Amino acid sequence: MTKLAVLFDLDGTLLDTAPDLGAALNCVLQDYGLRALPLSDTRPYASHGSTGLLKFGFGEQFSLASPMQQQRWRQQFLDYYEARICEQTQLFAGVSELLANLHARHLAIGIVTNKPTRYTDLVLQSFPELAKLGSVVCGDTLAVNKPDPAPLHLAAEQLQVPSSQCIYVGDAERDIIAGRNAGMETVLARYGYIRCEEQPENWQADYDIHAPLELLKILA
Repeated sequence: MTKLAVLFDLDGTLLDTAPDLGAALNCVLQDYGLRALPLSDTRPYASHGSTGLLKFGFGEQFSLASPMQQQRWRQQFLDYYEARICEQTQLFAGVSELLANLHARHLAIGIVTNKPTRYTDLVLQSFPELAKLGSVVCGDTLAVNKPDPAPLHLAAEQLQVPSSQCIYVGDAERDIIAGRNAGMETVLARYGYIRCEEQPENWQADYDIHAPLELLKILA
């Protein structure tokens, strides 16, 4: 495959942020007298943002809560997350080598994430490997985010590469939908945060990988 650019999702694709996100959720739950949840339970929800994690943690209680209460929980979660951001977060094994290889091939590299800019910037500052990126499009960069393809089109524009010459790698269904609708070939990162009840084989990704370095075989 000949491509000019590789775009990545962030959480669950390049970075294993689940431990810090799960810890922030547990802080909120314990504030309300609820038990902390093991990482094995919260990990599959780490790609679904603060609302997805809180819905899982509070269960039906979240749906029954007022919008004001839900927002209060979200803000508490974000405050706890920011206070401990990157305490346990790390690159997935092989990501550093993968990025070095892509740079050596002179491929443009970008990130398209639904994570807000504030937290994306804090995370990226902790990883020098992610410093040489031609584009970083966050969840609040535009008025829409994934699965809308607009953020991916913006990243391609910033990299000065046609969308058709980009490949997008992500671990969630919305990543595959966004990439496909942007006219990009898509790669499903099966090592990421996929819930057991999901059916990723139905997401129609062009390729699957079970470890980051497997992407090099696709790009060969």
